[in-house]
Amino acid sequence: MKLVDGEETILIVVASALEDGHPDRVSADRLRTEIDLRGRGSAYRRALLVGDETWFATELFHDAPTIAVGGPGVNAVAGRFASTVPSVWTDGEEVVIQAVIDQGPRQASLWGVNRQATAAAVEAFIARGWLDEFLDRCWRFKGDVLA
Repeated sequence: MKLVDGEETILIVVASALEDGHPDRVSADRLRTEIDLRGRGSAYRRALLVGDETWFATELFHDAPTIAVGGPGVNAVAGRFASTVPSVWTDGEEVVIQAVIDQGPRQASLWGVNRQATAAAVEAFIARGWLDEFLDRCWRFKGDVLA
């Protein structure tokens, strides 16, 4: 049985070393809940939370829509995206949202200079409409068939 669709399942990546209850994991879970709600129960239109080590070890994940939560110094996927994914919004020098939404693999990185700033990046991504735009680009209709 197929569990992940490489175009529709959204990967949320956190640092593998984070324990349950870590603020970055809590923020990632919040994002996962929002994505799952928007997927309306579709088998593949949902989010899967994975560690950065798992993301790097799983070739299938590299072209899948991916959102890294946590800064480049902690999350290796955010570190990879840091130089290739452009910033679309910052709040001072504390909160950063990087995203490629309209072409190629959909990628985003949400982070801040501390745990509170990372949580603020996740909230801004949701509240300012980037999450909806990201999902729209991933989940759009393909021809006459719902992808």
